[in-house]
Amino acid sequence: MNIALDMMGGDYAPQEAVKGVAEYLANNSTNVHLTLIGNQQQIEECIQTNPLPAGNYTIVHAEQVIEMNEHPTKALKEKQQSSIAIGFNLLAGGKTDAFISAGNTGAMMVGALFSIKTIEGVLRPTIGAYMPREDGKLGLLVDVGLNADSKPENLNQFAILGSLFSKHILGFDNPQVGLVNLGEEEGKGNLLAQATYSLLKENNKINFKGNIEGRDILTAKAEVMVCDGFTGNVVLKLAESIYDITQRRHINDEHFNRFNFEIYGGVPVLGVAKPVIIGHGISHSIAFKNMLVTAQRMLETNLMERIKESFVG
Repeated sequence: MNIALDMMGGDYAPQEAVKGVAEYLANNSTNVHLTLIGNQQQIEECIQTNPLPAGNYTIVHAEQVIEMNEHPTKALKEKQQSSIAIGFNLLAGGKTDAFISAGNTGAMMVGALFSIKTIEGVLRPTIGAYMPREDGKLGLLVDVGLNADSKPENLNQFAILGSLFSKHILGFDNPQVGLVNLGEEEGKGNLLAQATYSLLKENNKINFKGNIEGRDILTAKAEVMVCDGFTGNVVLKLAESIYDITQRRHINDEHFNRFNFEIYGGVPVLGVAKPVIIGHGISHSIAFKNMLVTAQRMLETNLMERIKESFVG
C-alpha cells in the first residue's frame, strides 16, 4: 500500500511531519510505502536530523502551499502545484491509496468531494470526531461540522458510515447507534430529530438504541452518536476545551488526558471513494504518526469496499 502525506500542511510543517513519519516507520513492519509531498529541499533538511529508512518513502516535490487563510476552491484551482492539489491528483490517478493532510481543511474537503467523489449512493459525506469515554474506549460523533444543515436521510446515512468505521477501525463488534436529542423518549426533539428517529428505527444496517442526551456522549450509552454538523461541531469544540482547561489548571488525570486530539491524529472523510484523513492545523509528530496508522488500518480492513457494499441498491 502507498500512503501519501502532505508534508507542508500544519503550523509546524515540515519538521513535525517528518518526525511523525520517522516514528511511524520505526514501529511499522508491514509493507507500506509513503509518498511525502512538499518542498523537497525543506523535507530533506528535516530528514537529516530525523533519518528515515531508505526505500520506505518517496519525495514528490511541490512548489506551492495552500495557506490556512486561503479560499479553498480558488486556491485549489490556482495552485495546481501545491502539496494538497498534487496529493489529490496522485490519489485520484491511483498512484497512491490514501491521502493525509493537516493543511487547509476547506481545501481538503473540496479536494475530497470533487477529485475523489462520493461513493455511489452516499448523498453527503461526513466527518466524525472521537469522543473519549470514561470506560477507556472511544465513541464516534457524526457529523461534526461538514454538514451544518442536514436532512433526515443524511443523518440516516451518517449512522451507517459511522457504524462501519466504529466496527472495522475502532473495534466494536456491533456498535450501538444513538441519536443526539434533548430527551430519551421517542417523539422528542425538533422536526429533524423526530423524522430521523423514524428512519434510524427502521434501518436494519445499524444497531439503533434510540435517543441519547448530551450527558450520554462521554459515557458508554452508544458507540456511534448521530447529529447534524452544527450540533456536532459545538460538542466537539466543547470537548476540545476540556483538555485545554486541564492543562492550564495543571490537572493530570488519565481520562482527561485522553481529550488531547493528537493521541488520535486526524479524522477521516467518510463516504468518499478513497481514504482521506484531515488533521488539525497544530498537529505535532504524534498526530502525524497516528494519522498514518489510521490510514493503514482503513486500507487493511478494506473499509471503502465495505461501505460501497452497504450502499448497493
